[in-house]
Amino acid sequence: MNYTLRIATLIAFSLEIATAQTAKIVKAANSFLSTLDEKQRQSVLFAFNDEEQRKRWSNFPITIVPRMGISFKDMNPAQTSAAMALLSSVLSPRGLEKVQQIMDGDEALKAAEANGRGGGRGPGGPPNGPGGPPPNGDGRGRGPGGGLLFGKDLYFFSILGTPSEKNPWMLQFGGHHLALNITIVGERGILTPTLTGAQPALYTLNGKTVRPLGQESDKALALLNALDEKQRKQAILSFRMADLVLGPGQDGKTIQPEGLKASSMNEKQRAMLIDIVAEWAGIVHESEAAARMTELKADLNETWFAWSGPVTAATGGNIAAYYRIQGPHLVIEYAPQGLGGDPSLHVHTMYRDPTNDYGRGLTAK
Repeated sequence: MNYTLRIATLIAFSLEIATAQTAKIVKAANSFLSTLDEKQRQSVLFAFNDEEQRKRWSNFPITIVPRMGISFKDMNPAQTSAAMALLSSVLSPRGLEKVQQIMDGDEALKAAEANGRGGGRGPGGPPNGPGGPPPNGDGRGRGPGGGLLFGKDLYFFSILGTPSEKNPWMLQFGGHHLALNITIVGERGILTPTLTGAQPALYTLNGKTVRPLGQESDKALALLNALDEKQRKQAILSFRMADLVLGPGQDGKTIQPEGLKASSMNEKQRAMLIDIVAEWAGIVHESEAAARMTELKADLNETWFAWSGPVTAATGGNIAAYYRIQGPHLVIEYAPQGLGGDPSLHVHTMYRDPTNDYGRGLTAK
């Protein structure tokens, strides 16, 4: 088989896999919707072009930034099972694990707040860093109106458009420190903008230490340590970054690339950079993640790596530094929340495609 024919065969095979995955997702979405009563379906379904709902996501708890749709709190066991099956169909196994760890962390935060310990804020620190809920709750994980701030029950599903194997539609899932915006257009999809965060970013569950964003921390520090002195001077910014630049409410905003360009890295360093990117791109199911990684690898020479803050981390802990990875179709930010206490215990991250957030690049074609 000649090279051109082999590439064409591989592309056709990839499209076949992606098409089959879309059919699986649509089936899971319809199965979930079929478990809901009419009032619940009305609360979950929105028009695909509903811009207000599309942008209704945040790192804040739901009592501060209300979400729409249906939460686990309002589902019966059959509905919860169908909702998790839908989530499993759109995410990779590792992506699903990451999402569950973020929610488990929020459950740990609820327990800590209920016990007056303030999970994830560090010794002697205030309840939250920048972007976290304001310190006006009751000290037991409840907001000023008495509603719960934290916990696994407070994560919401909504669907924009009608689940379809051909026409565009969107699944939203999120709550405190989590916002997945997954747009599906035929055999293609996009997971941006997506916010993943953790508070606490290190906790114990069933006797095991859990770090929901541990790989994002470890792999970035490993890359920084793999740079030579000249490269480090380029990568490390001369000023301190405090929080996400392109977080919630910053749709359409642009920033100039900074730091070290990947074209100035050796092959090992470039491979390490791609491996970091995969922590976000790999949240979505494997067929779409593969297509996304192909696109991002093609952009590698125009991709930048920037670092701001401490250049070390405790063994088994997270970095307390901000970093950004930026290319033509990519912005990733990792931002510890540093208002008092240990910023490595409260982390926000952002994943965007400036050309295709909410699938706008796909639906414009």
